[in-house]
Order: sequence, then C-alpha cells, then structure tokens
Amino acid sequence: MKKWVLFSLILCTVCVGIYLAPLIQNGVEIKVLDKDDKVTSTHTEKKEITKEQIYKGNLLLVNKNHPVKEDGVKSDIINLSQNKELVRGYGVLDRNLRLSREIVNKFLRVVDAAEKEGVHNFLISSSYRDFEEQRKLYQKMGSDYALPAGYSEHNLGLSLDVGSTQMKMENAPEGKWIEEEVWKYGFVLRYPKNKTNITGIQYEPWHIRYVGLPHSAIMQKKKFTLEEYLDFLKEKKEISINAEGKKYTVSYYQISKSTTVNVPVNQHYEISGNNVDGVIVTVHE
Repeated sequence: MKKWVLFSLILCTVCVGIYLAPLIQNGVEIKVLDKDDKVTSTHTEKKEITKEQIYKGNLLLVNKNHPVKEDGVKSDIINLSQNKELVRGYGVLDRNLRLSREIVNKFLRVVDAAEKEGVHNFLISSSYRDFEEQRKLYQKMGSDYALPAGYSEHNLGLSLDVGSTQMKMENAPEGKWIEEEVWKYGFVLRYPKNKTNITGIQYEPWHIRYVGLPHSAIMQKKKFTLEEYLDFLKEKKEISINAEGKKYTVSYYQISKSTTVNVPVNQHYEISGNNVDGVIVTVHE
C-alpha cells in the first residue's frame, strides 16, 4: 500500500512539473506571464496608441470578415522586374509582379538559406495586387478562386505565392523546405492542411505570409493559423518567448479609443494592429 502512495506522490509531482514548465519545442520556449511575473523595465515611456493603429502592421488579420484598410497596405511596393538586383535565386512568372521592398529582402534570406541546402528552384507566381486588380480578378475567376477587393492577403503587400519550377509545390523540395524552415525567417504558411474550417481557404502550400519573429516561431511550434495565434494572444495578454537565440515579450492591448502603453526606452520594439480590435507590442530583449 505504501508503494502505491509513494508512486502516486511521484506521479503528481511530475504532472505538476509538466504543467508549470514553459512550453519548449525545438529550441523555442513559450511562457505565459501572470500578473506577478510581468516583464517590466525601469526605463520605459508612455506611447500613445490611436485606434488607427489597429489597421497597420505585420500582424493584420485579413480574411472574409476583416478587409484591408488603405493604411494597412505596405508603403514600399515596388515592381520586381524594375529592381533586378532583388531578383536573384528565384524566378518570376510575370514581369508586372509587385511586392514590398522590405518583404523582398526578407524573402531573399529564405532563398539564400534554402540554396545552402540544395533547394533552389523557387518561382514567385503572384504577389501584391491593388484593390482594382483584385476586383478584376474576382470578376474573372469568381468566388471559388478569388476574393473580393480588400479581402485578400495579396492586397497587403506581405504575402506571395511561391512555387517550384520543377513540379507541384506539394511534392517539391521547395514546398517541403518552406513548410519546415520558412518560419525561421519570419514567414508562415498561411493556409496549412486541415485548417480550412478556420481560415476559410483550402490548403495552399505556395502561399506564404510575413509576420516576423517571434510570431512565426510560435505559430510553427503550436501549429497555429494567424486566426488562432491572435486569439491566443488575446486570451493570454502577455507571453515571453525565447526563439532563435533571442528573448521576446509579446503583449496584446485592446483598443477602443486612444490609449497609452508602456514601451522600453533602450530596447527595440514593434507595434502592430490585428485589424480587429487591438494592437500587439513586441519587445526584443
């Protein structure tokens, strides 16, 4: 009888330890902070956040319920063919393809990393579309193949469709590399398998979206879509993450009118709206 008691005590101790421990997966540690464990700094300042900020940034949710606002479109859209120094290591299907200059440079890091592993047949088939282009595409293709103007991620300038010059993406080394590695460079596979009921979009192994680290790391490790990730942040309010050798704190703030938040003075931080009801502050420690 004493053995069973001892075994039960050991089992309970192990269970509690597992429950209290941070989530650690493939080098990414995620810790939910409670009110007594908030990461604070003595060097902070107040920053005013207006309601307009909800509709700007890299974490904007764009789907059938949440369209792109004009302020949400990236301001540095360029024509790829007119910037040949940025077209290397990948092909383009159309000379008129456009994308955010910042995101092109981020994608070049993906191409360079994949090249080192012998994966080098990438092809960009679609990228940024303005509202008028999206409207024409929707009229031509219909609702089974396109979304109305403003309701496509391609209207943001943060997304691109990446294929392989050799075979279908779901069978290509390029597709496998993107599925497993692209998160390290701030991108996510926006419409993964078995998530259509959440995203409203069928599996697209070619459609990647930039959200930035550490968000891409969390989404990859917890197998979150962007919808699920934003709900997770809204529920937890604040989390601490160790990803790719760096520590981050991510905080969600609901915004109903202008408000202020504490931001660090001597640390890098980013603020992005979620395109719904609040903003996310990401601090790089």
